[in-house]
Amino acid sequence: MRAAVFRQGQLFVDTVPDPVLAGGQVLVRTRACGICGSDLHAAKFTEAFIDVARRSGGRYTMELGRDVVFGHEFVAEVVRNGPGTEGRFRPGDLVTSMPLTIAGAAVHGVGYNPEIAGGFAEYMPLSERMLLPLPQGMDPDHAALVEPMAVGLHAVAYARVTPEDAALVVGCGPVGLAVVAALKLKGIAPIIAADFSPARRALALRMGADAAIDPAAASPYAALTEAVTPAGFDPGRYAQMFGASPKRRPALLFECVGVPGVVQAMFEGAPPGARIVVVGVCMEPDRIEPFFGIAKQLSVQFVLGYTAEEFAETLGHIAAGRMDVAPLITGRTGLAGVKQAFADLAHPETHAKILVEPWR
Repeated sequence: MRAAVFRQGQLFVDTVPDPVLAGGQVLVRTRACGICGSDLHAAKFTEAFIDVARRSGGRYTMELGRDVVFGHEFVAEVVRNGPGTEGRFRPGDLVTSMPLTIAGAAVHGVGYNPEIAGGFAEYMPLSERMLLPLPQGMDPDHAALVEPMAVGLHAVAYARVTPEDAALVVGCGPVGLAVVAALKLKGIAPIIAADFSPARRALALRMGADAAIDPAAASPYAALTEAVTPAGFDPGRYAQMFGASPKRRPALLFECVGVPGVVQAMFEGAPPGARIVVVGVCMEPDRIEPFFGIAKQLSVQFVLGYTAEEFAETLGHIAAGRMDVAPLITGRTGLAGVKQAFADLAHPETHAKILVEPWR
């Protein structure tokens, strides 16, 4: 089969072995697969990506010197059932899945695994028990957005939001936009989004943000502080300690950038008592000054991925129109255009999510 292969720091279109189905697996034909920011990180900072993954518990199984076929945000069509399957799906059924497959008693990741091709290949061997059928009438392309949107749903779930919260989302790439959409589902208001890109700020408003701020022109932290501060508020320490002033609303911040310096900026800009949820994947060492967190009594939560239940819930939200992902799909390409698509995604004014269609 044909695939976009990442080999020694470059992307090539090449032929790779067809999948051999293990017990309980189903052969699927990839219909569309999104390019994720993690794919861009893995391609640009391969050695650091592999090193950090290894030192943090081996979540990803990429290896230097071995080919890998990226792609973990996919929608696919069932081709045939393999040995030991129950026949729950028929050829032609449209499905999606968490980027995992099961072979015997072993669970394998899909997308960074040199042993199993991801969604930038024509076919994949997926586990029958992991497959989710697309609801009737759902746009198949939208199912390729389930995976990244589930990341936002999970981040908001971990934040333990309350109706009193006011939220600031810093970074409006696909992950930040997913967080905005998940906050909107929870009825949080206001939702303030911040990004240097005008195109991304416009998308944030379409996904449900109440305001979108250019950090080069105004402070998003000042906007959040204003949103949570009631009339007559006295910021003095003793006025707060002894209840002589109205209380601020709880402030909730989401870091969706993943570059050094952003968490420290949040420490400095967040109002006292705020909760910070780190969703962006920073692959480099970072530096913070803990005293800001101490003096302000900040809470910091790191999150990753989603649960199986959240993945299925996200599919339902998208199918029902509660999460409108259509604006996020800004481009499509066949295998020959994957290398250029990786370059194009470095320019946020042009694209949010590019779908790879291996059969195009």
